[in-house]
Amino acid sequence: MASRIRIRAQLKGDYCEVKALMRHPMETGMRKDQTGASIPANFIEDVQVVHGDTVVMQAYWGAAVSANPFLGVRFKGGTQGDVVKVIWRDNQGATGTGETTIR
Repeated sequence: MASRIRIRAQLKGDYCEVKALMRHPMETGMRKDQTGASIPANFIEDVQVVHGDTVVMQAYWGAAVSANPFLGVRFKGGTQGDVVKVIWRDNQGATGTGETTIR
């Protein structure tokens, strides 16, 4: 799922604004399929925004976050050409990574 993050980072004054759209089903474990069987829980638990070698934002999510979540965050200290990454891990052990350069 590493290619399932659309990310962009842009300088806005003193801040770098990061926007990321993650494709993920974010299942709560409470729904049932057409046959009546429970759909297993599958949701992002940990999200990080990394600038260079520094984690500038870390969040712990749960089943209440909607499918295909959008993340927006701003931080100080970025410059044009720096690399910004968004990394997530879900409750089933899958991970996703997206990276871009600051414009």
